[in-house]
Amino acid sequence: MIRVGFRCDAGVRSGVGHLVRCVALAEELRGRGVEVVFLGEVRGSAWARAQLRERGLPLVPAPEGPARLAALARELRLDAAVLDSYDLPGGTGAALRGAGLTVLAIVDGDPLGQEADLYLDQNLGAERRPFPVPARRLAGARYVLLRDSVRRLGRARSAGPVPRVLCFFGGTDSAGVAPAWAGALLAAGVPFEATVVSPTPFEAGGPIAVIPPTDRLPELMAGADLVVTAAGSAVWELLHLGVPTALTWVADNQLIGYEELVGRGVAAGLGRAADAAAAGVLARLLTDPAAREEHGRRGRGLVDGRGRERVADALLRSDPR
Repeated sequence: MIRVGFRCDAGVRSGVGHLVRCVALAEELRGRGVEVVFLGEVRGSAWARAQLRERGLPLVPAPEGPARLAALARELRLDAAVLDSYDLPGGTGAALRGAGLTVLAIVDGDPLGQEADLYLDQNLGAERRPFPVPARRLAGARYVLLRDSVRRLGRARSAGPVPRVLCFFGGTDSAGVAPAWAGALLAAGVPFEATVVSPTPFEAGGPIAVIPPTDRLPELMAGADLVVTAAGSAVWELLHLGVPTALTWVADNQLIGYEELVGRGVAAGLGRAADAAAAGVLARLLTDPAAREEHGRRGRGLVDGRGRERVADALLRSDPR
């Protein structure tokens, strides 16, 4: 039986996006009879830990250093490794390849010096951007990794008298921006009902309900008239569902995705600050159903939900060194 290890971490500082897309690929591989194990740490996020526990995906602490990780991979009899982290030493992929494993590196543009047999960059437009190393690469929205909980959903239009808004910033809101964006929604000065997802409780007031991170997030996305979020990994789920989205960015590595998505008109751009200009954009979207639905229409179809199948095909066809 083939055994694949996923080296990624999740936590308040690093967020949960790396874990979520690895979980999606793990679901696909396990459905094909592949044994999977996660190598790393989940810090300070009960929601992230639950993503592994509820799927029966084992988590093994990962040692520091490429050589020690390669030794653990041999001990676990792994055939392949998936690397998804901005913080791994550059020699990690080389050490695993030297130990006989096939290595897939999930990247967001820059491979950060990581050596791999196969690279995955699922960002919109990645297929048009140059890659710094000559390598086999899966690039663009054809390869987006979506979880089962998203793939089985369809869009559920709101039938309420006012727009229904969902506001979230990853599983941990690592930048702590949820209160500011709740304030921007209120500053829009138009009718709406909103759910804001925040790991830290706060009082937003008015028509805003604040809830902790939840496994119901895919359903909440599918039922929203507008989602306010950052240009992170959840965007691909929103594109697949065709949900109108207004974007900001909370980390520098999200700016390329933000500019691509806003530039193509598949999402509305809010800028980085939850200021008066952003409140004005929100007011326009909340009072103009046709304008916001046009964003959803443009995004729908860019992510067909089969990306993880294509990635699994490519990984399982790769020959270990």
